[in-house]
Amino acid sequence: MHFEELSDAQWKYIRFHLPPQPKVGRKRVNDRQIINGILYVLVTGCQWRDMPKQYGSYVTAWRRLKRWSEEGVWDMIFDSLKDDPYRNGQLSLGIVAIDSSFVEAKKGEKVSSIMDSKREKE
Repeated sequence: MHFEELSDAQWKYIRFHLPPQPKVGRKRVNDRQIINGILYVLVTGCQWRDMPKQYGSYVTAWRRLKRWSEEGVWDMIFDSLKDDPYRNGQLSLGIVAIDSSFVEAKKGEKVSSIMDSKREKE
């Protein structure tokens, strides 16, 4: 798969959702660099130890992915990516519709006969 690092616009959006740097102790390694490393591994499917050195330590990247997953940081980023277009009027449920049904057919049985018997029960 083809990997591209975060653009300046993507980074500008994401960075506001990240936890603040600690006030005491050691500061975190560059967040953008580490996130690019995480994305590199997830997009390419390589092993963590094969992450290019330009993204920092693969151990740091793996730990950051794990910790931020447990803390809900990634969920918050994904939720905002999903919700912001609705708030900004860029996406409307009026133009999107999803409908699906799942009916299990027994071997050799026609799906139409299953649907007919299901309707009769209703």
